[in-house]
Amino acid sequence: MYGHVELHGHRGARGLRPENTLPGLAFALELGVDALEFDVTLTADRQLILSHDLTISALTSADTTAFTPGDAMFPYVGKPVKSLTQYQIRTLDAGVRRPKKANDPFAATQVPIPDTRMPTLGAVLALVGAYGADQVRLHVELKSDPTRPDLSPDHQLFTDLVLAELARHNRVQTSAILSFDWRILQAARDAVPHRFALIEADTIDPAWLAGFEVRDVADDIPAAAEAVGATALSPDRVLIDLPLMTSAALRGLPVVAWTVNDPEEAASLIDLGVAGIVTDYPDRMRELWTGRGMRLPARSVPFATRP
Repeated sequence: MYGHVELHGHRGARGLRPENTLPGLAFALELGVDALEFDVTLTADRQLILSHDLTISALTSADTTAFTPGDAMFPYVGKPVKSLTQYQIRTLDAGVRRPKKANDPFAATQVPIPDTRMPTLGAVLALVGAYGADQVRLHVELKSDPTRPDLSPDHQLFTDLVLAELARHNRVQTSAILSFDWRILQAARDAVPHRFALIEADTIDPAWLAGFEVRDVADDIPAAAEAVGATALSPDRVLIDLPLMTSAALRGLPVVAWTVNDPEEAASLIDLGVAGIVTDYPDRMRELWTGRGMRLPARSVPFATRP
């Protein structure tokens, strides 16, 4: 028997349903995940909206109609999220993936759900409540690019608004704050028990790491994450090797790999000792978990359909 390794649904279940949408998140809950990961950013009217991008993506969203006749901001695709209100954003169709290239990895597997909207964080929390999914930890990634303040919300205000919304739904203790912008981890340090330091090759830089220079700790990424108060390290899977795992273990930092869609690769990372796998295909990983005799996360069922 292997030890417990968590299964995290990436943007819900991006490989199977439209990302960062209520149908996609619900599908991941029904498949069964330990953690439900999704992305949040802030609108012009200070509403928390699910979006992976700081500008409205043509890949995941399409214009339908202007919110008001003659709206000077229309079309909204390509505009910064922070320049649009929740009402303008609610006109977008986020249920059909529209790749510009034929080799888009998710086009063949993601089931389109036309007329799906970009939800608020509050709507997501209500959805999870309707499923009674208290056992599922919510992984709220705050999208912020410290090198693009013109596109990013103020990190302290942003963090405070997210924490306040989680508190309204009694979800602070069972949620995690995730960010590549480690200033957000510092801002949430005393408010939430789970703080995941996201990192990839392009963000190994003081601008992203709250001013921390990894060269000060001999390029030891887990040491840098510990210094800013992270409770877990979540690197791009290609950064994970034995030295990183050893350093993280010495600091008591669990390592969660993203984004892993190949079960063989996931198996290798599990053998290295990762504490969790973030995946676009929870169904594939559940098969791996079963084959290895690992404990599977429970499937969630909405209260309305229970006998």
